[in-house]
Amino acid sequence: MTMVRWTEHGTERTARWHSENGAPAPKRLTVVDDAITANAALRRLRAGEGLLWRGDFPGARQMLKAVGRRMDHGTVPAHIDLASRFRAHREDRAQRSLVLSGLVVLLDEELRLDLRRAPDTAEACREAYGDLGEPSLVALNELQGVLSAWQWHVQGVPVPALGARVHPRHGVFSPSRSEYVDLVARAPLPREGDLTAFDLGTGTGVLAAVLARRGAARVVATDINPRAVECAKENVEHLELTDRVEVLEADLFPEGRADLVVCNPPWLPGEPTSPLELGIYDADSAMLGRFLSGLGDHLSPGGEGWLVLSDLAEHLHLRSRGELERRIEASGLQVVGREETAPRHPRSQDELDPLHAARSREVTSLWRLRPAA
Repeated sequence: MTMVRWTEHGTERTARWHSENGAPAPKRLTVVDDAITANAALRRLRAGEGLLWRGDFPGARQMLKAVGRRMDHGTVPAHIDLASRFRAHREDRAQRSLVLSGLVVLLDEELRLDLRRAPDTAEACREAYGDLGEPSLVALNELQGVLSAWQWHVQGVPVPALGARVHPRHGVFSPSRSEYVDLVARAPLPREGDLTAFDLGTGTGVLAAVLARRGAARVVATDINPRAVECAKENVEHLELTDRVEVLEADLFPEGRADLVVCNPPWLPGEPTSPLELGIYDADSAMLGRFLSGLGDHLSPGGEGWLVLSDLAEHLHLRSRGELERRIEASGLQVVGREETAPRHPRSQDELDPLHAARSREVTSLWRLRPAA
């Protein structure tokens, strides 16, 4: 537990530092309010000073945006190749997040903010942090993410393939990009009748639900993240699919074999730098490799494995198509079909995005795999 000390109104105070994203505690902390300018705030944050906000809450949000805008101009060179641009962009975003995490707020023991015009943060923070039991300092940019995640949890994310909403939890990857879900909803099933399916790394449980709605008699959904397991169970119950879908905490494959094994691993090779990046980056393509190498031992005769994967890594020169195909072949598998779709998310159309050249060409595929004859 890290304690942070600061002086306020002539009195020395202390509070616990808490960060789900692994942001370091500020080494020194100064109280600020609406009187500080964004330029002054940025200078002090870049110097490593933490700023405890005591103005009103809308002012805190405006300050975070204003400081962020000042960090967004010309930070990634446009003339370098895509792979270098991606690395520079990632480093830039990590540095940006680190600097912005120095703007902090204080939650009381009931997980509320004592700021004018502040929303009630208790339920959202309890979902993300649990009961901290004492006053705690948190980064405002992280708290913003917590509040947004809570809104997604309460309101749900519409999934057209289900004709319903799923409700993500904090720290569980949201199916906001529905095109990959549509692939699973339309790909031809390997067999009719009492099909058994596994959904590996289920997250919210959305793909398991789609398979059950398509008629799978039994779906076993797994995830190594306990929070994802609870989230998937909630969504399966909400969708009234508990008679068909079982959710287990497991490191990839459950026991036994299935007619269909579906896996949607993180799409980019790379080391996650925070829990929130676990759904984006697959260190050394480890999950991808384990799925491919273990698939043959978990398929029933005539069964298929469905690998749902974007080719963004190929356009960023992080993994080639040839490397993926060699991994498939080395695992004793063959490709029997592939379904494809183009992305529909806004960044694929944003020409100001530093990675637009890659995102605009991105294709998401469902690779249908079977053991080689």
